Amino acid sequence: MRWLRRLLALACCCSALAQAAPYEIADETGARLRFEQPPARVVSLLPSLTETVCALGACARLVGVDRFSNWPPEVRRLPQLGGGIDPNVEAIVRARPDVVLASHTGQIGQRLRALGLKVVVLEPKNHADVRRVLGTVGELLGLPAHEAARVWQRIAQGLEEAAAALPERARRARVYIEVSRGPYAASASSFIGETLARLGAANVVPASLGPFPKLNPEYVVRADPDVIMLANRTMQAELDYPGWQAMRAVRERRVCLFSVDDAEIVVRPGPRMDQAARVMADCLKARAP
Repeated sequence: MRWLRRLLALACCCSALAQAAPYEIADETGARLRFEQPPARVVSLLPSLTETVCALGACARLVGVDRFSNWPPEVRRLPQLGGGIDPNVEAIVRARPDVVLASHTGQIGQRLRALGLKVVVLEPKNHADVRRVLGTVGELLGLPAHEAARVWQRIAQGLEEAAAALPERARRARVYIEVSRGPYAASASSFIGETLARLGAANVVPASLGPFPKLNPEYVVRADPDVIMLANRTMQAELDYPGWQAMRAVRERRVCLFSVDDAEIVVRPGPRMDQAARVMADCLKARAP
C-alpha cells in the first residue's frame, strides 16, 4: 500500500503544479491575457457573466458587480460598480480585481486596460455563445472542464423538458416577443428566438432583421401573431401602439405580460436559459389558440 500512497501523493503534487502553471485566455477582442494563477478577485460588469461565475460555483470570488447584477441573491450584497455604459472606474480600481469581466459596451475594456487591469471581454448573444462563454470563464477561473459541461448539460436538459411538455397547439403558435418599448423585438436570430425555436414555436420576426430590431408597430399588426410576449421590464400592460387593439391576439387576450423577475430571466443569455424556456412555455400553454 506504500507505493499506492506515494503514487497518490505524486498525482496530487503534479495536479498542484499544473494548477499553478501560467496560462493564457483569449477574449472576444482577440486579446490574449496571461495569468500566473487563477484569479481570486473578480469584478463582473455584465449580469449574464455574473450569473455564469456563480453557476460555476465561484460566486465567492466576486468582489464587485454592475448595478444590474441581481442573481443569485447573494450578489446583491456586493459593491455595485456602475453599469456597462457608465462604470465607476475609480471604484473598480479600488476593488483590486485580478480580472474584470466586461462586455463590448462603451469600450470599457480599453479604459480599464489603460489603467493596468486585466479585462476579459465576453458577451454571449446566442446559445452557442453561452456554451462557449461557460467554457472560457471556467478555464479562466482554473476550474475543471466538467464544471462548464455540467452547467450546459443542465441548460440543454431544461430546454428539452420545456419543449416536451408543450401541447401540439402551442408548437404551432406564431409568436411576437417584445424586449423593449419601441417596439424592439427579439427576432429568430436572437438567443430568445433560438429558445422559442427549441420550443417548436414560430417567430414572426425573421432573422434577416437582426437579433433585436426596432420595428414599425404596423409590422406587428401585419404579422398578426397568435401570441404576444412582453418581456420589456417596464411592466407596460397597455398595448397602445397604433392598430394593436385590432389584432386578434390582443382582442382574444393572448398576451403574456412577464413579471420583472421573469422578464430578466428571459432577456439574459446565460445559465438561466432553461428557466427562460419554462417561462415562455408556460405562456404558450396558457395563451396559444
